[in-house]
Amino acid sequence: MEGGFLLQAFVYLLAAVAAVPIAKRLGLGSVLGYLIAGAVIGPFGLGLAGDAAATMDFSAFGVVMMLFLVGLELQPSRLWALRVPLLGVGGLQTLLTAAVVGGIGVALGFDWRVAVATGLIIAGSCTALALQVLAERGLLKTRAGETTFSVLLFQDVSGVLVLTILPLLAVMPEVAHGHAAEGAWITTLPAWQQALAVLGAMAAVVLGGRLLTRPAFRLIAETKLREIFTAAVLLLVVGITLLMQSVGLSPALGAFLAGVVLAESEFRHEIEGDIEPFKGLLLGLFFLAVGASMDFGAVMEAPATVAGLVFLMVALKAVVLIGMGVLFRWPRPDILLVAIVLSQGGEFAFVLLPYAAGNGVLTAPQANLLVSAVALSMAVTPLLMLAYGPLSGRLARDDLPPEPDAIKAEGSVVIAGFGRFGQIVARLLLANGHRVTVLDHDMETIETLRRFGYRVFYGDATRLDLLQAAGAAEAALVVVATDAKATTDSIVETVRKHFPQAQVLARAIDRPHVYDLWEAGAHLAVRETFGSALEMGVAALRRLGMPAYEAERAGRFFRRHDHRMLERLAKIRSDDGGYRVAVREASEQLLQVLERDQGRGREGPVDGWDSASLAEEARQRAVERDAAASG
Repeated sequence: MEGGFLLQAFVYLLAAVAAVPIAKRLGLGSVLGYLIAGAVIGPFGLGLAGDAAATMDFSAFGVVMMLFLVGLELQPSRLWALRVPLLGVGGLQTLLTAAVVGGIGVALGFDWRVAVATGLIIAGSCTALALQVLAERGLLKTRAGETTFSVLLFQDVSGVLVLTILPLLAVMPEVAHGHAAEGAWITTLPAWQQALAVLGAMAAVVLGGRLLTRPAFRLIAETKLREIFTAAVLLLVVGITLLMQSVGLSPALGAFLAGVVLAESEFRHEIEGDIEPFKGLLLGLFFLAVGASMDFGAVMEAPATVAGLVFLMVALKAVVLIGMGVLFRWPRPDILLVAIVLSQGGEFAFVLLPYAAGNGVLTAPQANLLVSAVALSMAVTPLLMLAYGPLSGRLARDDLPPEPDAIKAEGSVVIAGFGRFGQIVARLLLANGHRVTVLDHDMETIETLRRFGYRVFYGDATRLDLLQAAGAAEAALVVVATDAKATTDSIVETVRKHFPQAQVLARAIDRPHVYDLWEAGAHLAVRETFGSALEMGVAALRRLGMPAYEAERAGRFFRRHDHRMLERLAKIRSDDGGYRVAVREASEQLLQVLERDQGRGREGPVDGWDSASLAEEARQRAVERDAAASG
């Protein structure tokens, strides 16, 4: 197709915008929508796509960023906790699948080296597709989701080993020799130097992430220029990709290691928010390129062969995973989910198959046929997921009670703003066993608090993506403790619109701000100076000679009266004249009640301390809770 970059970008974006919403509406998922759209605009469809292979090379960067974000979710301690499923389940799945496929290949009469190479390549699954499908259905942090991720991570690591093994399986040595001469610079080194180069690259990623990136991000954050921060994050990921490629390692593996190193950084949520849009867009472009690169000509030449390959690939991998699930006594819904999500071929096959052909392991027609089968197998997974919902429900009813999901506990409370106000709220919650996730955008405050052991993250809480990354979608409470009215209003509106399950407790600067926050949907608005001023007033009464219980009683009565007056005045706040009259009447009423109470002397029941007043206070709190719940 003639045209420049902008025309190609227009074609791909138009295909995505037209096809994906329809696929989502039909319940097919976004991945299948991208694949279908790519097939339609590809050379065997309308012929609107340009060089699909070049597009795939560029869009594969989305897989790199996805693994970087996954690494950001995994602290080193949590990664160590996953070592058993990572090495045990992931290693066993790869070996068993490769052995089964290789055995079938030998039984069909293929050379054992071709059969082994095919088994090793087919054993991998599509990381981008699997994680996208799990994320769309909210299954990524479940036990089955973590098992799936462990297998995918092992497959990504083992892909490096497969690249090393394939040249040793060459059926046509003369082809392999010619290809090796064109290899990367590292292939010209002795084996021990290659190993040192690989270890040095990985050490550079780990040590650089720990020693260099934090100070660099700290300096960049102090500029308060969001676009520079985003550019720095992209620079980091691109640099890691180039470094890994230069030593023959998987760029996704290097990006994952960098993410793990930065998982404990205070910039984690800000990095997630900045890179998420690029990751999603490039992943969509990757699936479009996969769809556009499907060689339907080869498929039509041997439709039965391709269909058989797709069926065998999906069925054999599913059978292996089901057998492992039974062996490890997983709950049956988990077995079904893992078997479906990991049953397709992997994106790494698009690299390994041409590499195998270039090294004389497979012939070009064999590699092309397998590439088509892998691409088509990716379209099968979203279709199988349509049956997962009803089948998993039926299996769950017949199964033993499942164990709780392996959800990473970030706390049920998100606190936006960690100044003097937010710190007091957080300290009280932490002292009573509640974990919190805190967002603040002041680097000086963050540095000070981190020295005292607080878990505080750098980020602008007005941004939806950062609230999402901080766990607002699962939070029971979102405490908005920022000191700027506009910022507080923006956060409250965002949380109420996008995270309706969370109760919103907001800091108000004055009485009119309380009214604004109520209108925005806040469940509770607390004036920032009211509580401390009331506490000082009670202390003043005591120092003036009033008994402690009477001073506390006066403070409790004043608080209840003020809250009732606040609710009553909120209804007439737009009527300036009526509002002023009501304020004067409420103030006079308060004075009359206090004078009458003082005139009774210190005889009789003490408001705030006797059983009747305590019961009244409990009733009032119950009414407030009901009102908050209904709001």
